[in-house]
Amino acid sequence: MLVLPARLTHEQAGPCARMLTQALRSQAESAVVADAGALTHFDSSALAVLLECRREALVLGRTFSVSRLPARLRELATLYGVAALLPAAP
Repeated sequence: MLVLPARLTHEQAGPCARMLTQALRSQAESAVVADAGALTHFDSSALAVLLECRREALVLGRTFSVSRLPARLRELATLYGVAALLPAAP
């Protein structure tokens, strides 16, 4: 499971995306789940990080979903038209 940090804004997005995609590559599971439950301070950069993780998962032939996505971030995803790309984890 990929775990997002409590703070994820433009400033942290690049390093966070690199860290999470590296962790994703080292996982053996075919289903990648990103846990967004810790997110308390974020902007739309958090969506960019999640979408980068999704892209990497798909390149590796894995599925991608998100658990505990904050309501405000789900609203941003809907506003930007990418909510369907970030399905809720079962």
